[in-house]
Amino acid sequence: MRTISESVRYWSLVQALVARHLAGRYRGSVLGFVWSLLNPLCLMAVYTLVFHIYTRFDGTNHYTLFVFCGLLPWVWTQSTLIEGTSSIAGSGHLVTKSMFPPHILPLVSVCTGLVHFLLSLPIFFIFTFFLGGEVSWTLLLLPVVVVIHFCLLYGLVLAGSSLNVFYRDVQHLVGNLLSLVFFLCPIVYPVTQVPQAFSWTLRANPFAVIVQLYHGVLLHGTVPSAELFGIAVCWAVISLVIGAAVFNRYRDHLAEAL
Repeated sequence: MRTISESVRYWSLVQALVARHLAGRYRGSVLGFVWSLLNPLCLMAVYTLVFHIYTRFDGTNHYTLFVFCGLLPWVWTQSTLIEGTSSIAGSGHLVTKSMFPPHILPLVSVCTGLVHFLLSLPIFFIFTFFLGGEVSWTLLLLPVVVVIHFCLLYGLVLAGSSLNVFYRDVQHLVGNLLSLVFFLCPIVYPVTQVPQAFSWTLRANPFAVIVQLYHGVLLHGTVPSAELFGIAVCWAVISLVIGAAVFNRYRDHLAEAL
């Protein structure tokens, strides 16, 4: 609660840092924000070509929308964990200032990814319109899913960013793990393709749960089960509790280590 309350208290600082980060990322770029869309669009094209045309994978309707719907939250997850893990170690000039709250830096990474995710949603709805998909009233549940996803990511980057100050292998470990976890999430395949004996992995993987929630409210127009929502909330709470505990364990030594 201390970490969360301080994050709220410094919200104006978070907004300023997010704006500076976004402005710095696209400074001198002709296409600007379009670059953040090219990655999921290119991946969507490649996965659609390979799994829907080359291998004739027909396990779901509107396969292109299915992949795009899963890629958008995954890009948020991937960019946040990679940038957030190195956020404190890469900003030693700020952390060493006595009054600067270091836990703001991981929060900035999560918020920056959230901005990109929200700005990418209109592109998804445009694809939905032209490819014959439908937008359901379940879209009203999207803010709930986004909040759960946000809390999950914030807890993870809190722990990862503080550990990375002392063990720089963490940032490399995160990058490699994400490459593996991607294929354990139902992004390029529907959950119906997972053998029954391994269906438990879809609950044990918090990112797979999050992707299923997005598929339900954005793509399928169905309300995810209470069990799925409950599992997602549990993962988010566990992430926040462990993340805050790890961060508070090391926070007094961050400036000295940097």
